[in-house]
Amino acid sequence: MDVKTQSEASDKNAMETPEKQEEGETLGSFMRFVAMLLLGVLIFRSFIFSPFSIPSESMLPRLMNGDYLLAAKWSYGFSQYSLPFSAPIIPGRVLADQPERGDVVIFKHPIDKTDYIKRVIGLPGDSVAMVNGQIMLNGELIAREPMDDFEIAMTPNTGCTWGGRQVEGADGETICRYTRFRETLPGGRQYEVLDFGTTPSDSMAPKIIPEGHMFVLGDNRDNSRDSRFDARSGDAVGIVPQELLVGEATIIMWSTDGSAEWIKPWTWFTAARWNRIGTIL
Repeated sequence: MDVKTQSEASDKNAMETPEKQEEGETLGSFMRFVAMLLLGVLIFRSFIFSPFSIPSESMLPRLMNGDYLLAAKWSYGFSQYSLPFSAPIIPGRVLADQPERGDVVIFKHPIDKTDYIKRVIGLPGDSVAMVNGQIMLNGELIAREPMDDFEIAMTPNTGCTWGGRQVEGADGETICRYTRFRETLPGGRQYEVLDFGTTPSDSMAPKIIPEGHMFVLGDNRDNSRDSRFDARSGDAVGIVPQELLVGEATIIMWSTDGSAEWIKPWTWFTAARWNRIGTIL
């Protein structure tokens, strides 16, 4: 009786073994696929492109609160700040390259290491000053000409910050209107800025940019805490070491006005600013 029972059990186990082996191989293949997928995502985010969101209006009119953009990670070389959680794996900066004046760059705050985005104005050896709100670069005033006012719709994630004028648009919606200028850097690179008149930050004595550093400004000049001010945690960035560069802003991949609700999927589309998606920076 015992011998028969043991024999039947052995036969049953022998019959189940191939199935268990196949199940084990399937699970193993799936785990390998997941591991390779995660590795691919890690490599892509660390060395090719990485997504970033715009949480404020310091870069108006070019970038709006609610914009989601891709940053090219290879533009200025790679460092620990290229990696998730700033993992200290890469020593120094590998394949380092310097940004150009006018580039919109993402970098780590010199003190608290959070992500910031600003426009590069001054490079090592440059003298940068502010005279009545106008940039003086190496002793020459940067050309600035007035433009038509910039108008932006008032939405859940976009208010009317200091310097803006809240008015009613042609279609009856509430908009915010800002005074706008076009600046032209040496070499001809142009971009738009907002400026609302004389403020204490519109005047700054010349600063010489040290080797390996950069002077950055927000395009929304009177609502930006940038290199005009000393670096403070959660506040201004000061003159930024280039070793803190993360990437170059390249394209807006999504933009939302903040009215979407997770429990209402259709609002994900009605909240989108479709005219901004795909904008090259």
